Amino acid sequence: MFKFFNRMRTVVSSELNSMLDKAEDPVKMLDQFMREMAADIQEVEAAVAKQIASEKMLKRKANDAEAMVEKRLKQAEQAIEADNEDLARRALEDKKGHEATFNTLNESWEHTKNDVEILKAKLDEMKKEYHEMKLKKDSLKARAESAKTRTKMNRTMSSIGNDESRRGFERMEERVMQYEAEADTTEDMSQSSRTLDDEFKDLSNDDIDEELAALKQKMGKQ
Repeated sequence: MFKFFNRMRTVVSSELNSMLDKAEDPVKMLDQFMREMAADIQEVEAAVAKQIASEKMLKRKANDAEAMVEKRLKQAEQAIEADNEDLARRALEDKKGHEATFNTLNESWEHTKNDVEILKAKLDEMKKEYHEMKLKKDSLKARAESAKTRTKMNRTMSSIGNDESRRGFERMEERVMQYEAEADTTEDMSQSSRTLDDEFKDLSNDDIDEELAALKQKMGKQ
């Protein structure tokens, strides 16, 4: 159970490069490792709770046996005061049995108590390491996302200036220039297609303008 945390240290420090080489998603892998660590902590917590319950049960039974030892001792004293030696003997014999029970239970309780302390220390260590790994995981996830974003941007920027894009832009520029040349040619052809009548028509319009101006001057309408 506790070996998993040692393996996690190796994974994060060295096997992360191996995951990247194998095209594995480090973010997903780190999330999976954290879930496994959390499951291990829950398992240890359950074991600690069970040991604590056992410790309390043994302590209670040991206390009950110790109380019976005290009770039988007092009863033996009472029997002696009553000059009932047989009853005192039987009380002391029963006391001896309770003493044996107490010694056994108390020894088991002390072992269980030590186990509980060890498990608690291990659990605290696991939780501390889990939080440290969580912080490191968050940092690695942020770095991985940043690296992915930079890679995507670099690929996009490199595709903008490639030969194919540049050639496409040049073709569009040439087409616009061709449109402009066609427009200029059409305008020149329109000017050259004017007939002799068109030119005389322009002249006649000029004469009318001059005559109209002379007439307005004569009538004082300027």
